Amino acid sequence: MNGMSMTASDELLSVRAAELYYEDVKTQDEIGSLLGITRWKVGRLLAQARELGIIRIEIVHPRARRLPLERELRERFGLNDAVVVPVPPEISTLQLRVAEAAADYLQALRPVPKTLGVSWGRTLDDVGASLPEGWARGVDVVQINGGVSLNRRASTAATTAVTIARRGGGHATLLPSPAILERRETRLAIEADRTVAGVLDLAASASVYLYSAGVASASSVLVESGYLSPDDVAELVRKGAVGDVVGRYIDANGNIVDPGLDERTVGLGLDQLRSATTSIAVIAGEAKHHVARAVASSSLCTVLVTDEETALAVLEEGRQ
Repeated sequence: MNGMSMTASDELLSVRAAELYYEDVKTQDEIGSLLGITRWKVGRLLAQARELGIIRIEIVHPRARRLPLERELRERFGLNDAVVVPVPPEISTLQLRVAEAAADYLQALRPVPKTLGVSWGRTLDDVGASLPEGWARGVDVVQINGGVSLNRRASTAATTAVTIARRGGGHATLLPSPAILERRETRLAIEADRTVAGVLDLAASASVYLYSAGVASASSVLVESGYLSPDDVAELVRKGAVGDVVGRYIDANGNIVDPGLDERTVGLGLDQLRSATTSIAVIAGEAKHHVARAVASSSLCTVLVTDEETALAVLEEGRQ
């Protein structure tokens, strides 16, 4: 019905039909009798009114999704899937809404992952907390990047993996290493350790990955956790960083901005995420618009779970 127009009399008739249908909850047969037209014409008038914007339908449930934006994200970036939720009236609940959508997506995923690789951080904390008991039967969870405690914040890395595994009837395998080390040689030695190497091998074999992206600012969990200083992050931004994925800072094209830092970072690399069959990125909020675009456009995820404003920003940036 693209490009259609309506006569003035049909336009008024469509307004009346819409009022009767949506406000008086009349059937199309009843409306036809009241207006002296066939039920087929009633249906046509309602369809034309929607096409022309006379009728606007808004689904306001907090777990509603924005299907047209999801379709555009899939088509633009070649994603296997996308989940886009409306921005809630209380902006402080935005991250939780997106995390709930990721939890909904994960528990509906088929086939159910046998081994799920997960990162850590505030968003992943919320995803884990949003998964119900019994969301899966026997899923094993493996931590895909280091997170051994430098302070209380980093210690939630283990909590997140354990929560997701316990609620999915499986067990968690943790990566016993800090996220970032002071020397490349130390990282190589740790990754050569039999226990750590075994965890990394398991992580590399996961059928599904679940992770978020961090901001390139002093509010990053990597700064809060003690791995980097605000000055460190400011220098990364100067080099072009828009955020981090599994502790690895990337630019707008999804490239590593500091190879030296990357060589001191423990866990799966970006190439492993890019080669994964299913990699779910959960990214929410205005501060993460640029890193969301970098993740979507550089094949770092096959599924993007995000909010409406972030989706629009990602698509708009892609048009420029």
